[in-house]
Amino acid sequence: MQGKRLPTWALMRLHAERVAIDLMLVSAPRDWSTWTVEIYEASGRHVLSKPFTDVLVNRQARQG
Repeated sequence: MQGKRLPTWALMRLHAERVAIDLMLVSAPRDWSTWTVEIYEASGRHVLSKPFTDVLVNRQARQG
């Protein structure tokens, strides 16, 4: 997958959430509990993991 440059941690987290939500919306229902979005710097250093379950919990809290 092609990378995307984002200048702040907040934008990285938001982008990770959007990627997870987009995938969940276009895919057949499944168990997302082991899925994560992984973010790396251009140098290859890991900087963030965003579990899909965090996105589901956050999304449900906002909706209801």
